[in-house]
Amino acid sequence: MRIQAIVRRIVRQFKRDKRSLGLMIVAPLLVLTLIWLVLDGDDYEPKIAYDNLPNPFVDTIDDYAQEIVSAKPDEANELLKDGEVDAFITIEEATPIILLEGSEPTSNSAVMRLFQEAVSSIDTGSPIPEPEVEFYYGLADLGLFDRTGPVLIGFFVFFFVFIIGGISFLRERTQGTLEKLLSTPIKRWELVSGYVIGFGIFTIIQSLIIVLYSIYVLDMFMVGNFWELLLVTILLAITALTLATLLSSFANNEFQIMQFIPIVIVPQVFFSGIFNLETLDTWIQVLSQFMPLTYGAEALQSMMIKGQGIQDVWFELLILFGFALIFFILNIRVLKKHRAL
Repeated sequence: MRIQAIVRRIVRQFKRDKRSLGLMIVAPLLVLTLIWLVLDGDDYEPKIAYDNLPNPFVDTIDDYAQEIVSAKPDEANELLKDGEVDAFITIEEATPIILLEGSEPTSNSAVMRLFQEAVSSIDTGSPIPEPEVEFYYGLADLGLFDRTGPVLIGFFVFFFVFIIGGISFLRERTQGTLEKLLSTPIKRWELVSGYVIGFGIFTIIQSLIIVLYSIYVLDMFMVGNFWELLLVTILLAITALTLATLLSSFANNEFQIMQFIPIVIVPQVFFSGIFNLETLDTWIQVLSQFMPLTYGAEALQSMMIKGQGIQDVWFELLILFGFALIFFILNIRVLKKHRAL
């Protein structure tokens, strides 16, 4: 009987907390669907620039590539710089030369696979020499960790700031501190600004530690400016913080804060650049444009692997700032439900 009483209490508790009950069902299905969408896509077909290749070889490449374009070496360098092509293939002194863009592991693998398929389908009567592989960005010995490292930095900064910021702001509410502040003449925007700046100091420290550890302890590949990289990381952390404080207004306990992870954090992992999205449906690619981590990870990759500066990633930073500003304004609006000021 005592066991039955405990069982009934648990059942009643879940019946009252319909959000937790629904999330137990929806969250696993959502994550499985995201994994299916990302991993079940078609193989990536690279975009190739070429020069001084025999026509049969060009025709064969055209069968496997998404797009091919004839370009001289200088033109190909510009195309690689702008991200218009994934590789430049030419022949010098009977030796194939493959210049990979280098920043995207999926694209690099697709180019090498395309080249091998093209070589195997052509009967030249004599063996083709092994190609010389060069990299426009990065180095030949860069591992998967180096190439995905910028995305991982962005993710962990976003994830932990979201969790810590959300729980901290929730405690301000549940312990009555927020209500006491709202009873003073303080304005809503002043209150939100104070919380963001106060918590923001610790997010800056966290961002600094993560970036320093990744680059100087784990020896993650980085050719950009350290301080500019730190600035991007801090902006991403502030965006996560303003989002966390906003969503914590709709949670009644710490467990409900954790419930936002499958809905808010997990989708951003899949759409932040770890996986190539070009092979997926257009609506999925559009969906990724509404996720802050997409822009943060793209900026971090451009700076760490390509050596670009703030002036090259200004658009991504502008979007991140826009997200943070929108979340900040929504925080002010949400405070109205506590007390009109």
